[in-house]
Amino acid sequence: MPRANKHQPRLPKIAIAILAAGKGTRLKSKHPKVLHEVGGKTLLAHVIAAATKVVPASDVFAIIGHEADRVRSAVAASSIGFVLQQEQRGTGHALMVAREALAPYDRVIVLYGDAPLITSQTIERLRDFHLSKKAAMTILTARLENPAGYGRIVRKKATGDDVKAIVEQKNLTAAQQKIHEVNSGFYAFEAKPLFGHIDKLSAGNHHGEFYLTDMAAILTQAKQRVVAVQARDAHEVLGGNTRAELSEIDQYMRTAKCRQLMDQGVTILYPETCVIDSDVEVGPDTVIEPSVQLRGSTRVGSDTRIGSYSVILSCEIGDEVLVQTGCVLEHSVIRARASLGPYSHLRPGCEVCEDAHIGNFVELKKTRVGKGSKANHLTYLGDTEVGEKVNVGAGTITCNYDGVSKHKTIIEDGVFVGSDSILIAPVRIGKGAYVAAATTVTEDVPPDSLALGRARQIVKEGWAKAKREKAKAQKAK
Repeated sequence: MPRANKHQPRLPKIAIAILAAGKGTRLKSKHPKVLHEVGGKTLLAHVIAAATKVVPASDVFAIIGHEADRVRSAVAASSIGFVLQQEQRGTGHALMVAREALAPYDRVIVLYGDAPLITSQTIERLRDFHLSKKAAMTILTARLENPAGYGRIVRKKATGDDVKAIVEQKNLTAAQQKIHEVNSGFYAFEAKPLFGHIDKLSAGNHHGEFYLTDMAAILTQAKQRVVAVQARDAHEVLGGNTRAELSEIDQYMRTAKCRQLMDQGVTILYPETCVIDSDVEVGPDTVIEPSVQLRGSTRVGSDTRIGSYSVILSCEIGDEVLVQTGCVLEHSVIRARASLGPYSHLRPGCEVCEDAHIGNFVELKKTRVGKGSKANHLTYLGDTEVGEKVNVGAGTITCNYDGVSKHKTIIEDGVFVGSDSILIAPVRIGKGAYVAAATTVTEDVPPDSLALGRARQIVKEGWAKAKREKAKAQKAK
């Protein structure tokens, strides 16, 4: 093994700081702003996903404040770091608070937890541009057709990279009002000049806050270079400050998702009616009918068809599966060539194996249905293991709950369960056995047996006629 060169230069360390401490007053919500959802995930989760494609999660820090414990808990699985901004006094104050956590790094990229459209490609472009220009501060900008309300970027030269000033809306001259390039609030900094000058920020404004935007002027006055790079897609810098803006971002994200899937070979009929979350994956030649919802971490294979009005949450669906109209599927697995619906309901923890059929108004809960088995009509199977090539008749139910505990029903291969049967768990139906229609099963059924448990039928001829005549006579009195 070659010996390490002790003189080899250390690679610069880059941290990403996500500002996520705000309350979001304009949302008029009791929930933290960054935990509102678009595209099937929280605003903050989208930003973290983009950031962790650029640097390791250990180098990403969310600066949290309002409802800090809830925010931390919501994204704990991401393994990022957290900095508490106990008192929220602006974006500049957030980095002041995070100074100790960010001190070991050479460069800091600043993102916003309420701007979920930012992509890893744009973060990398900001990083690379910043490095190539050897700047102290790089501003990610956007060109907007209607820039009203945004701070404008005034460059030293029209075609140059260097920034002369960021001018807020209220301070614009007549000429500056014609500028369409705006400050996004996303920045890349060299850590040393940033923290060497950050204490020069002033809170002498109407809100009494420290604004990170002011670092551009401070660094320029200190003879440090400040440059700007324009985002290729202005949508990426948009934040969700109102319910209407969240709705617009959600719509943009879902439209983009549908286009991505169609580019990958998926047919989506009337995509404007479908709700498909950002993490969903769908294989080629699958057809998604109108008004379908694919939510969470759902994975759909190839040559599958998803019927209208179906709602599917975090399920794994195989190839050549048919999900007919109106099915509701949650946290379950459906294997190749299975058929479901119409109006089937799979509650969490179900597995439907290859070539199995789950029909109309059938509900499963923590149930595995084996290869080639069928439960086609009006049936409830809860905490049940169904073997291969089993037929479960219409109206069958497993009684899995005794009021205190849940119990398991096991139906082995080749069993025929007649319609309107009641299987009271815990119970096992042996391989190849028959359960006669309308039977209540309370004991295990041996293999190849017939279980028959219904009341003996009694026929009283003429009884109905006599009843009608009696009723008629009473009415005549």
